[in-house]
Amino acid sequence: MVDTLGVAVIGFGWMGRVHTQAYARVRHHYPQLPLAPELVTVAEEVPGRAEEAAAQFGFASATRDWREVAADPRVRAVSITAPNFLHREIGVAMAEAGKHIWIEKPVGLTAEDAGAVADAVAAAGVQGTVGFNYRNAPAVEAARELIAAGEIGTVTHLRIRLFSDYAAHPEGALTWRYERERGGSGVLGDLASHGVDLARYLVGDLASLTADTAIFVPERARPSGATSGHSRAAGGELGAVENEDYVSCLLRFASGARGVLEACRVSVGEQNNYGFEVHGTRGAVFWDFRRMNELGVSRGTTYQDQSVTTVYVGPGHGEFAAFQPGAANAMGYDDLKVVEAYRFLRSVAEGTPHGATLTDAVHSAAALDAMARSARSGSWAEVTGRA
Repeated sequence: MVDTLGVAVIGFGWMGRVHTQAYARVRHHYPQLPLAPELVTVAEEVPGRAEEAAAQFGFASATRDWREVAADPRVRAVSITAPNFLHREIGVAMAEAGKHIWIEKPVGLTAEDAGAVADAVAAAGVQGTVGFNYRNAPAVEAARELIAAGEIGTVTHLRIRLFSDYAAHPEGALTWRYERERGGSGVLGDLASHGVDLARYLVGDLASLTADTAIFVPERARPSGATSGHSRAAGGELGAVENEDYVSCLLRFASGARGVLEACRVSVGEQNNYGFEVHGTRGAVFWDFRRMNELGVSRGTTYQDQSVTTVYVGPGHGEFAAFQPGAANAMGYDDLKVVEAYRFLRSVAEGTPHGATLTDAVHSAAALDAMARSARSGSWAEVTGRA
């Protein structure tokens, strides 16, 4: 028997739309799921946007006040896709109201914020899933299994890159993303948070790091009205960009492995150039998000001049079989969020976590805080706790 789960979406920019579409598709790909999400309400403070979302996607109601969601008995689970500075307040409120939450990274502005949401979820006994979607790619899951099985020997070092041009245009509007109080640590929270999660997912916990950051576009024009995504605002009043455009970071893992993480939001000529290289004593694995369904693998005992094989992921890798019948049939970005929706709903149905959790968010946020401390001090920083 299939139970209906009333869900709400708070914040209806691009990511709110992605979550909504994932709810609509999830049982198409996972018919065995014992929960059928029902779109109950959408909350968005921009006038008219929630009503438009309700009309397009079939939410039963719409509101500009997210607090109404917490009080709505029809809602049992909530997607939190609002701006970063609202994550903590909304996340804690929803958990305390007994709602399961699927919340986007970085879960607030600091590790303290992420920890507060994690504590509220634990105290309420609800499930909490976090939007670290790149770990859901079947090739990434295959890489993790290969590494864990010792196929490339002992991991020695890795490199993670996250380069994008979404903020490269000098006419990009000065939205909340560029303000310290509302957007937090800039590219650290936006892109590097994914990099930290991938690093931990593949290699294990971080011990310490040293980081350098920079702002390359120091001023932007203030928008004259509500924005969505990465809007332009030519000719408006100029304001200062307060958080980071770029970060480079050296990593030391608890295992003794070393790493490099580099992220930039103003990389002209780069569109979602995300990926990793993990090297071990007997081989290596390579992944590029733009070729999401391929994995480069080098393994054996040749060591020098050892070849790299391209593996096209298929039904035996991760969640691939829920989407395509055979290898080299491509999955896409939105499919990763359907996987995330499935794991969230499965967590709710079974009462046990599946996929990325608030614990993962706290670990990621602790590393981001350490990056910020290191960039200020110019020295190595330990990755510990929530400070």
